[in-house]
Amino acid sequence: MTRVSIELVPRSRSSLKAELEVVAQHLPGICTVNVPDLTRFSTRSWVGCGFARPRYRAIPHVRAVDLNPVEVLPMAEALEAAGIDEVLIVTGDAPADMSARVYDVDAVRAIRRFRRELPHVRVYAGLDPYRQSFARERDYLERKLDAGACGFFTQPFFDLRLMNAFADLIPESAEVWWGATTVTNDATLNYWRARNHAVFPRSFTPTLEWNREFAAQALAFARERGQHMYFMPVKADVRAYLEGIV
Repeated sequence: MTRVSIELVPRSRSSLKAELEVVAQHLPGICTVNVPDLTRFSTRSWVGCGFARPRYRAIPHVRAVDLNPVEVLPMAEALEAAGIDEVLIVTGDAPADMSARVYDVDAVRAIRRFRRELPHVRVYAGLDPYRQSFARERDYLERKLDAGACGFFTQPFFDLRLMNAFADLIPESAEVWWGATTVTNDATLNYWRARNHAVFPRSFTPTLEWNREFAAQALAFARERGQHMYFMPVKADVRAYLEGIV
């Protein structure tokens, strides 16, 4: 069955709880919450996911570069206490001001460690359609699967044709969470183009209406394939973005 997740940023515990309440009241199709781990906020992803439990299944993002190879996994107890049995491993960027220590640990190494130390936890990896060639991204996906990943969360897409192209690269045995996000102004559009090298169709316009239409199309795409979908509202009201779609 297709699962639908909402990605909520833990800017504060109170704002996260408020957003969860909006989701509960107005978006009945959401069954899962995924939370990024952002160093500029004090609430770690696994703590934020704890607020979503037990109403929702929850998937915290874990940054590989934060994992000290000689210490226990810092989120292990919190995952167990909240009954969280899924995580998304991302490599993670070093903090801009180097205020926190990071380690020479990549996503493949972190996936292996999770599978070894927390074998009951399902591990997802990232898929980025914009960072390198199709062939290199396919090979990277295969290394992550070999390390123990059960599937992938994609970077947000904006074009169904590109989603189709990547669908053919992913082994049928892997679970896929297709991503969509909101781009509703020129500044955000320029960010995605300059920072992430994202591909937009000619029909794209930075309006909520376009984003809602694409969200519905992407969800239908995932459902047709028996795969999953997550939505990442950025500078957009979650209810305005998704009400009536999920």
